[in-house]
Amino acid sequence: MHDIVQDYYGRQLKSSSDLKTDACCDASAVPSWLKPLLASIHPEVLSRYYGCGLVCPPLLEGCRVLDLGCGTGRDVYLLSQLVGPSGEVVGVDMTDEQLQVARQHQSYHAEKFGYNNVTFLHGYIEKLEELGLEPGSFDVIVSNCVVNLSTDKGAVLRGLHRLLKEGGEFYFSDVYADRRVPDALRTDPELVGECLGGALYWNDFLELAQVSGFRDSRLVESRPLEVTNEALLTRCGAVRFYSATYRLFKLSGLEKDCEDYGQAVIYKGTIPNQPSAFTLDGHHRIEKGRVFPVCGNTWKMLAETRMAPHFDFIGDFSQHFGLFPGCGREMPFSEGASDQAATGSQCC
Repeated sequence: MHDIVQDYYGRQLKSSSDLKTDACCDASAVPSWLKPLLASIHPEVLSRYYGCGLVCPPLLEGCRVLDLGCGTGRDVYLLSQLVGPSGEVVGVDMTDEQLQVARQHQSYHAEKFGYNNVTFLHGYIEKLEELGLEPGSFDVIVSNCVVNLSTDKGAVLRGLHRLLKEGGEFYFSDVYADRRVPDALRTDPELVGECLGGALYWNDFLELAQVSGFRDSRLVESRPLEVTNEALLTRCGAVRFYSATYRLFKLSGLEKDCEDYGQAVIYKGTIPNQPSAFTLDGHHRIEKGRVFPVCGNTWKMLAETRMAPHFDFIGDFSQHFGLFPGCGREMPFSEGASDQAATGSQCC
């Protein structure tokens, strides 16, 4: 699998226009505040970008960030500007040709930005422990359409969980399938290279994240992918693919489900580029100044991470009210005492 990916991205693809799906992020969808930062990146680096989304969570100034599968460094150089001179960005990739492009433009970006805060490492994202990176040393880890290319996705998640600080997060875009991808597609070199063959069934991903230490995966946004090559579309059959951005927090106190403790938060409106409302994920858009009820997990994601200074917090964990309403789970027990009597059923 590694050989397929290295050949596809190192030798076959010369620019993003060679791709056969619309997985790569549309430049028109980039927020206006990010466009000047992208304009500062060398054209060759931009032309060889193969990601499927934006991996720029808020509040990165001064952070230490790791980019898994950094390729030619587009996201590294974008994040470099966001973390600033007091922060650091480390990029990891296994493809020599891509890293060569990233490194040959390092001095260009150092001169452009006025500082050099990036490092590029050759290695495999399944073997992060071999790179000499200190455990618990990263505030944020990002990845852009790369985990699907991995031969051992569980090892990737376990490795990055080890590298994150308590309260740190893995913020990443990737490709998922609506069902388990058949073996014939998983070993197809073109489909693997196009980030489709290695796509996880979304429900398997959620389980894998749980067992890797990430108790409550939060979906930020998603969109269906269009396979624009007719031959590839035919081979895919009924399988449908989606680009999705998730954020996973390393917080030891998170629970498996959203539990209600009668808590609420108030957003202060102080996070850059989000003055009116803060979006934690697809189900939590928190307006400035409004008392916003939250489950215990959401409380911790805000109170025990770099987001804490931007919120006021109401309540504590002293009283439990059961499952938080509207979070996808319900109590399994019947509310009617006479339900069994009405049907004549008995315990076996």
